[in-house]
Amino acid sequence: MKHSYRLIFWGGLSLLLGLVLVAFAIGRYPITPQMLAEIVYAKVANVPHSYTSTVETVLFQLRLPRILVAMMVGSALCVAGICFQGVFQNPMAAPDILGASNGAAFGAALAILWRLSSGGITILAFGFSLLSIWLVFTISKFTRGKQVLSIILVGLMVSNVFSAATSFVKLVADPSDQLPAITFWLMGSLNNSDMGDVCFLAIALLVGIVPLFLLRWQMNVLTLHDDEARAIGVHTKKLQVVVILAATLLTAASVSVSGMIGWVGLLIPNLCRRVVGSDYRKLLPTSMIYGSAFLLLVDTVARTMFTSEIPLSILTAFIGAPFFLYLMTNYGGGPWGSK
Repeated sequence: MKHSYRLIFWGGLSLLLGLVLVAFAIGRYPITPQMLAEIVYAKVANVPHSYTSTVETVLFQLRLPRILVAMMVGSALCVAGICFQGVFQNPMAAPDILGASNGAAFGAALAILWRLSSGGITILAFGFSLLSIWLVFTISKFTRGKQVLSIILVGLMVSNVFSAATSFVKLVADPSDQLPAITFWLMGSLNNSDMGDVCFLAIALLVGIVPLFLLRWQMNVLTLHDDEARAIGVHTKKLQVVVILAATLLTAASVSVSGMIGWVGLLIPNLCRRVVGSDYRKLLPTSMIYGSAFLLLVDTVARTMFTSEIPLSILTAFIGAPFFLYLMTNYGGGPWGSK
């Protein structure tokens, strides 16, 4: 059933704003909306405020970067999920389908093994994620058969190679400190988010999402036959490559900062598709908003539920696994509309 797009869109924005205020307000150092408004006003107007430097440090160096990173990662993973599901015409397609996540995991594991800083972990994870995609597209050129199917199969192969390489790194890592750090990173966390991550993600999202928004009306014809698409001026093969590259860039940037967080790019896009339909002009912005809200909610729960932080992939799996069963019983794992 399709609902009013305006209601869904503005309702999502209101929900996201409310979750942002909640995320600021709960934690070891609560920051109420009144405190937030006063501190921000004092910074903008360059006037003194009554709150301690500790509260200000928590706001600008801990809470704000983490909230922004959660919103951007959730948004990027959802857009990537939508793109892959559209290109491959399968609601089961996830953002890590081409091995970007496993490439990033190997890069991060290698950086932790070499005892690099958090910035080094992000750079190496992002670099190996892009390397995995380069390998996928390079090797797929020498394969026979349909281009999209070749990309998927090569992606599975490259993903397994990087997964094996990550297992080897874990095998030789120091079990007292390096192995736990690698394991925790692989389960996903925003604990070390800073403004550097925010700037990095902002650039990646700009490069990845802007082309998709410019092409979103053309993405609606991906379900058509090639001859039908050409008749209305759309070259589907070129469009598929551009969409896949943009979606993979978003996945690589997200995973390199947050670690491997599953289900976000599978759960939210399918839910949004159920309520606003398959028109990408509506689906893309709606999924960005609800993806941001979902991951922000999960991260807030992860850091406040217990004294020690819960890895994000654990919480997303508890929500995503039942939804996966719902997709299987309703779609059978095939293209939309097939039972």
